[in-house]
Formats: sequence, structure tokens, C-alpha cells
Amino acid sequence: MKRSTINKLVKHGLSVGVTAALSMSTLAAYAAEPIKVGLVAALSGQSAKSGEAITRGLVIAIDEINQAGGVLGRPLELVRRDDESNPSKGLLAARELIQKEDVAVLFGGLDTPVSLAIVPVANRMKMPFMGGWAAGTPITQNGAKENYVFRVSAVDEVVDEALVQYGIDNYAMKKPGMLLINNPWGESNEKGFRKALLARGLEYSGIERIESGDVDLVPQLTRLKEKGTDTLLMVANVAPSAQVVKSLERMGWDVPVVSHWGPAGGRFGELAGPTADRVHFIQTFTFTDTQSGKGGEVFGKLQAKFPEIKSVADVTPAVGIANAYDAMHLTALAIQNAGSTQGSAIRDGFYRIDDYQGLIKDFKRPFTQTQHDAIGAKDYVFTHFVNDQIVPVQ
Repeated sequence: MKRSTINKLVKHGLSVGVTAALSMSTLAAYAAEPIKVGLVAALSGQSAKSGEAITRGLVIAIDEINQAGGVLGRPLELVRRDDESNPSKGLLAARELIQKEDVAVLFGGLDTPVSLAIVPVANRMKMPFMGGWAAGTPITQNGAKENYVFRVSAVDEVVDEALVQYGIDNYAMKKPGMLLINNPWGESNEKGFRKALLARGLEYSGIERIESGDVDLVPQLTRLKEKGTDTLLMVANVAPSAQVVKSLERMGWDVPVVSHWGPAGGRFGELAGPTADRVHFIQTFTFTDTQSGKGGEVFGKLQAKFPEIKSVADVTPAVGIANAYDAMHLTALAIQNAGSTQGSAIRDGFYRIDDYQGLIKDFKRPFTQTQHDAIGAKDYVFTHFVNDQIVPVQ
């Protein structure tokens, strides 16, 4: 709301409806200079749904915060840039948001390579960088003496433990094969898988690399099949994951596929076809038809804000919404604790968060100087696509 609009409302008298919606603290917040928060994410291309989901989660949280009076008496304002899933473009976008838009905090998107490109700049410029999706372990565990990177999302090393255990518990997995995207995200998970398998005394049949633009994975899958692979451990985003499913169908190979959460980032159900449900992948949160409590409350706000959302099927991927929603509320608490928008003060403000009852879980001391990841091993759920909707595996 513009200052001139507020002055007119105050001068001519607020209506009963407006009075109920806008408390004096809210009016004061809207009259103040906004605190800008930046988002660098995939807003176009095959992973655009991920950027849309993150945006929705941030917007709902920002609306709630602003309606409650803002932070430090100031409203929050979201400024977005499209990284097109490209590290170079993501880095340029981050610099623009930091240097030209003067954002107080930067939020990241789906792609680990993009986030890894931004991390050194964020640390060097003392810019708090909050990860809301990308799961690469080195994003937060980056070795910086002064680490400004936090995350409300999955962590590869922890996810890999969960994926391996899921394969053992549900498919009696004894000889898995790895299908890994050929980039730093795939490399991060290879290390995690090796560690998780070694700890359980299991060997892997082989490791095959896939590219984002691959349209035929039969050669890689054939090599794994010939080595006696009994379960596929997959790490890739939407498009290559869909091609894995199509290639398996062409081969007639009915092998279980246990996946990182890459398929959730876009139109996987549509792209993979009728056997998309064979891929079981990890999530931090899902909306359900019977959602109540915090989930039902947030879902109602999503429907009110975005009329195109008719059912829970329309909030795919829910994980992006939930991660971003909780990340924004935790970031607001950090800024409030800091008492300013100065980067180092906000970083210390994250460490002073005691409790936040979030959408994913009740966060208790989510961050410490040695732990910058708020999501742990007990916070994951396994899901799959059913009729283009992500639902928990029964």
C-alpha cells in the first residue's frame, strides 16, 4: 500500500472492513521503507514449477508477516530474478540483487550448481543466503571461515542415507546401481551413496552418468542391468528423470527406482508417462486432501492468493512451497533478532532463534554456528506421482 493511499484512508476515515484488516502496526509497517528479500531461482524452462512453488511459499509467508506489522516495523518486499538453471546467469542475478536492489537476504532455488556458484560471493559479501531447495551438501558445508549460508531443505548426505535404507527395507536391495546427473549435484550424491552403502556392507553394481539433455538412457541402463543391478538409485531433475522412466519402459525392465527429489521440480508426471508412479522419491512435505491444522491453513491462503489452485494437485511441488514458507518465517525471526538489516547481525540472528512452529515441523534451535541446516533425517517422507499429483507412498 502506498503512503499516499494510507494518508487518504486516515484522513477520510477507515471503513469497518479496512479497519479489521489493517491494524495500526500494519499501517506503520506499510508506511516505512520496505526490507527487500531477493530470490534467484528457475522461473522459466522445464524446472519453472520449482521457481513458482518457491515464490508462492515466500509470498504467503511475506503476506502473513506484513499483516502482522512487518519486521522491525517495515514491510518485506520480494524481488525475483530468473537463473534459467544456469550457474553463470544465477551468479549475475545474485550480484544484481545484492548490489543494485540492496536486498537484505538472498534466497536460492532448485539447482545445486547455481547455489554453489553463489555461495562464495554470499560469504565474501557477508550476504545471508537461505537455501530453499538445492540439496548439495557443500552448499552449507562450504568450509568458509565465516559462513553466511543457511538452508531449510534436504541435505544430500542425509538423503542418501535415507534412500539406501529405503531400498533395503522395501525392495531387499543388495546390488544397487547409481544413475547420477553429470554435475556437482550428482558428485555430491555419489559421495553420500558410497558412504551409506559402505556403512551397510553393500556393493554397488556400477555408476552411470546422465546429462540434462539426454533423450535415450537405454545404453546406460543396459550396462547396469548386465551387471546384475536390482535397484536404481537415481539423482537427476525432471527432464532426465522422465527419460529414465521412458527408457526403462522401452527395455521392459521392471526394476525399482529410488530417487532424490528431482522429479518433483516440474512436469514429471506428464513427461514420464503412465509409469511415472514407479519412481519413489523423497520429500520434506506434502499437502493432502484431508490436510488440517497448519497445512490446511496455508493451503487455504494459497487458494485465496492464487485462484488457479483448485485442489492439492495444483500445488505440486509442495516441497518448494513448504521449504520457502518456513525459510521466510525463520529469516524474519533472524532479522528481528538482529535488530537491523546488516548481514553479520542477521547471521547471528539465525543462531538466536529458539522455536518456530512451522509447516514442515516445529523447529527448535534450528541453527547453530556448526549446523546451518534446519531439516534432519527424521523430516523426510517418500512419495510418488499418481495422476500428476505427488502423494505419499502407501
